[in-house]
Amino acid sequence: TIYAEGQRRYVESLSAYARQFLGLMEKPNVDQIEGLSPAISIDQKGSGRNPRSTVGTVTEVYDYLRLLYARIGQPHCPTCGEPITQQTATQIVDGIMEMPEGTRLLILAPIIKDRKGNHKSVFENLQKQGYVRSRVNGEMYEVTEVPDLDRYKMHTIEAVIDRIVVRPPGEDEAGESTGTDLARLADSVETALKLGNGVLIVSDVSDRDNPVDRTFSEHFSCVKCGTSLPEIEPRTFSFNSPHGACPACTGLGTLQEFDPELILDEEATLENGAVIPWQRQNDDDGDG
Repeated sequence: TIYAEGQRRYVESLSAYARQFLGLMEKPNVDQIEGLSPAISIDQKGSGRNPRSTVGTVTEVYDYLRLLYARIGQPHCPTCGEPITQQTATQIVDGIMEMPEGTRLLILAPIIKDRKGNHKSVFENLQKQGYVRSRVNGEMYEVTEVPDLDRYKMHTIEAVIDRIVVRPPGEDEAGESTGTDLARLADSVETALKLGNGVLIVSDVSDRDNPVDRTFSEHFSCVKCGTSLPEIEPRTFSFNSPHGACPACTGLGTLQEFDPELILDEEATLENGAVIPWQRQNDDDGDG
């Protein structure tokens, strides 16, 4: 009776697939048994040779871990280690409005980042699109008054989309709104995202001598170095899926490579057996 109840409790912890292979005893006719540990019978068997079998797959926690990592995991850039986030235009607007009241901001669209060239065509295009100011290598210029850039040096160019001051919603005595124009802010954010290919910069210029930049992205990419990642899904963590498997080892975790030390004897000549496999083959032929 005690063993039968212990076995039943153990089997309940297994998957439905595993249960079908087990012979079960009838449930004992008892009302309650306390302090009973699961009954486990262990015998020695040959280990499986399947290279895709892991502790996770055997214990069947693999699928739960994939779901856990995909839903609540925080991805980081594999290049620079920075957290990778993805935000909508609405979330970006909300993030801006959470900044302290009175904060003076510039909405910028990144056009060129750390690229060589004089980039004259960039400023011509900005002027044609109606943009008046740009930030070049951290300095503000009218797009028509940017000094000639050294074509052999790296440059960073951002278009100034809008200037805003963060103010909470409210009205004055005349009934006029005193808060930040949310419609205008949303339009500026969408414009900056479109011009910046899904990325915008919000620069806090309350202290003009020490502006503080904050980058937002609607893509799943690193805002610091630009490394892009596919959207994180459970299959991203599946080594049995082409979507998640390592392209080098195809999910096996091992690579077959030649060890040069086992093939070449660098101290010998070709005649004296520099290529070890050839020497062994010749020895075998001689024995025959």
